[in-house]
Amino acid sequence: MTVSRDPEPGTGPAHMPDGAAHAADGPDRVPYGATPVPAADPAEVLAKLGRSWTWVLGSAIATLVPGILILVWPDGTLHVVAVLLGLYLLVTGAFRFVETFAREEHGERLPGLLLAVLYVLGGVLCLRNPLQTIAALSLIVGIVWVVSGILTLYTALAARDLPHRGFVLGIAVIGIVAGIVVLALPSESARALTRLLGLWLVLLGLAEVALALAWRAALRRAGITGPHDPARTT
Repeated sequence: MTVSRDPEPGTGPAHMPDGAAHAADGPDRVPYGATPVPAADPAEVLAKLGRSWTWVLGSAIATLVPGILILVWPDGTLHVVAVLLGLYLLVTGAFRFVETFAREEHGERLPGLLLAVLYVLGGVLCLRNPLQTIAALSLIVGIVWVVSGILTLYTALAARDLPHRGFVLGIAVIGIVAGIVVLALPSESARALTRLLGLWLVLLGLAEVALALAWRAALRRAGITGPHDPARTT
C-alpha cells in the first residue's frame, strides 16, 4: 500500500516552480495532498472470482469437455486418454484453489485447499507417465474422486450459510460413487474402463452445470449482478 508522507522542508509546492510539484511525483507516486488508493488485495480478488457463477460454470466445462472427448473417441490411445485426464485434473485443481478463497472462515478453506492439492497431484501423476496402463489411470482418478467427494461432503455438511447445499451434496455423492465404481471394477477391458471414465466425467460436469445455473438464479433473485456470494446478501 502506497502511503504519502509529509514533504521534507524545502521540497513542498511552495518551494518548487509551477508544475514541478506534479512532475516530481512521477507516474508511480501519489500526487502531493492526494489520498492514496489502496492496492487490491489478491485474496479478495480471488474470493470475488470464486464466488462468480461463471467460475463454477468454467469448472463444469473443464470436467464436461474431457468426458465428451473420451466418450466419442473411446479407441484413442492411452497416451491421449492420459493427457486428457491429466489436464482435466490440473485445470480442476486450479478452479478448486480459487474457489477456496470464496469461504470467509479460514477454517473452512482447509478442505478446499487439500482438494486443490489432490487434483494437481493426480494430474501430475497422469502426465508424468502418459503411457501407463488404463488400470493405473483409473486408480489415480478413482482415488481423487473418492477423496475429493469425501472432502466436498464434509464441506457441504460443516460450512455455515452454504448456498445450494443440496447441489453440493449431490456432487459429493456422485464423486464418491464414481470413484468407488472405477476402483472396484476389474481391469480386463481397457475400452470399458475408458468409457466408464468418460461417462462419470460427463455426469460430474452436468451436475456442476446445474450448480452454476442455480447459483446464477440465486444471484438474480438477490438483485446482484457481480461475482458476489448470495449468502452474504440474503
